[in-house]
Amino acid sequence: MSDFDYDLFVIGGGSGGVRAARVAAGEAGAKVGLAEESRYGGTCVIRGCVPKKLMVFASEYAGHVEDAVAYGWDVKAGPFDWTAFSRRLHGELDRLEGIYRKLLSGSGVETFDCRATIKDPHTVALSNGEEKTAKHILVAAGGHPVRPDMANADLGLVSDDLFHMDALPKSILIVGGGYIACEFACILHGLGVEVTQYYRGAQILRGFDEEARGLIAEEMKQRGIDLHTGTNIVDMRCAQEGEDAEGGLGASVQQMGDSAGDSAMMGREDHGGGTRKGPVWVKATNGNIRVFDRVLFATGRKPNTDGLGLEEAGVKLGRNGQIVVDEYSQTAVPSIYAIGDVTDRVNLTPVAIREGMAFVETVFKGNPTPVDHDLIPSAVFTQPELGTIGLTEEDARDREEIDVYCTSFRPMQSAFIDRSDRVLMKLIVSRESRKVLGCHIVAPNAGEMIQLAGIAIKMGATKEDFDRTVAVHPTMSEEIVTMRNPIRTA
Repeated sequence: MSDFDYDLFVIGGGSGGVRAARVAAGEAGAKVGLAEESRYGGTCVIRGCVPKKLMVFASEYAGHVEDAVAYGWDVKAGPFDWTAFSRRLHGELDRLEGIYRKLLSGSGVETFDCRATIKDPHTVALSNGEEKTAKHILVAAGGHPVRPDMANADLGLVSDDLFHMDALPKSILIVGGGYIACEFACILHGLGVEVTQYYRGAQILRGFDEEARGLIAEEMKQRGIDLHTGTNIVDMRCAQEGEDAEGGLGASVQQMGDSAGDSAMMGREDHGGGTRKGPVWVKATNGNIRVFDRVLFATGRKPNTDGLGLEEAGVKLGRNGQIVVDEYSQTAVPSIYAIGDVTDRVNLTPVAIREGMAFVETVFKGNPTPVDHDLIPSAVFTQPELGTIGLTEEDARDREEIDVYCTSFRPMQSAFIDRSDRVLMKLIVSRESRKVLGCHIVAPNAGEMIQLAGIAIKMGATKEDFDRTVAVHPTMSEEIVTMRNPIRTA
């Protein structure tokens, strides 16, 4: 008989933790407990990928109506009903959370709807007053968005808050240039909000391919997003009665009515922020002074490790609070493992799930399985989307000699109605091995395309393998297999 209450106790009910728990219980026969202090499904299902993608879908329909008219359809777009959408959105999230709970119970996992902290290498303390022992502890507590260290930062929203708005603002300032900032800039603009975006760097989407992110920035501006690079906030405060900076996009407090100042909590969950009531006066580094209905900080995320008792138990943390683990997701304490965003390795839901599966293989199935973080396809759901896998041109040329195959063009669907939208297809190829080192696509549905291209690249396909593949015509993606001559070498 085991000396422990459980073979495994999981802290966190997100995608990675739930997958590890139910596979360990259902397939490996382990006795598993899991604690979640918020909602099952974690960041991805409740306040991330899923609701965001549904907002992406909603934001694209106004453009679809315009295109339909240009194609000959007699249709008209009415106003967007945020209340109706939001009600359906949260109904869907409730449904998905229910599925997660059923998956756990169906696998025999005992769940605790409370906070869990680590008391020692084999003991967790629950906020309901109980203590549980386990042979192994898996930390899968995820991460959270953070505000910058500046005065009145609590006046700004973070990404979690956007899913709990009572109403859409008329105008918003988005601070940041990463994928979350850019995705929500496109979403909110598509829903009819006047969007301004400040990013302190020279170009948005740092870390992605330079040519791809340049095209996305150009397309965002062309669609009407007021994007300012090399710009940050110097000062911000609550806007005064009737205050509206010259040339500003924001409505004044008076224009918004009394409810803006008194009832702007927006039905949000409490994620540790302030009240954020009413319009915000903002002064930027470029000298502009403007008033916005809302300000969104999309300036970074932090692992949820504060107060978990990790360091006291001997677990090492990194500079950003991330749990330091080896290739098998094991911490400095042999009985404690960690997966997902709490390790700050590759913060993507499918990666957390893979890490959870590798953990179960290693610990419960006797098959030591290191986590594979190489050649991970991903997508940025801007408009147009970015699909990417492998090395950027900039990273690849620092490693070896490469050939760059690239084309940019107006796709048939938009060219037919004289829209100026452009797409980009790009392959980075090793001159020595001819392997495709990276693929970058900027186009509608690029996420769908990169999933399929990613299979070939993960298998080690060469440029000649792409060349031998017959094109599917007429499609945008056929350009991936019809580029014959490199546009440059490096």
